[in-house]
Amino acid sequence: MIQCKRVYTAPASEDGFRVLVDRLWPRGCMKESLALDAWLRELAPSTELRKSFCHEAERFDEFRVLYRAELTAQPQHWWGLLEKAEQGTLTLLFAARDEQQNNARVLAQCCSLKRCAPELPSPVYGRGAGGEGK
Repeated sequence: MIQCKRVYTAPASEDGFRVLVDRLWPRGCMKESLALDAWLRELAPSTELRKSFCHEAERFDEFRVLYRAELTAQPQHWWGLLEKAEQGTLTLLFAARDEQQNNARVLAQCCSLKRCAPELPSPVYGRGAGGEGK
């Protein structure tokens, strides 16, 4: 099971394996208070993508497509999370204010699909949109 939580939410025993998936350390958080199992900065969107998105809701669809493309290019960084999710609960931690439109949700969706196809027509993935056309 994969769930997403803000880093500012208190850790819970049912969180399982807790992974911070932001490139920058969250403001005002002490390492001990997060009860992290890992901080995987390489899973975060590139600095350029993060800055261009600026958490603007109207740009989220574009952000999602570009971030999925980044993830697709480097599956070795996120495939290991699949095993953690299959063994129990995997909690992806993020600092964004928007609990629905953030990189952790996109990453969780990629992991749930067990692949991260860009949302573009592709001979490999059919229609795109995560490979639903396959």
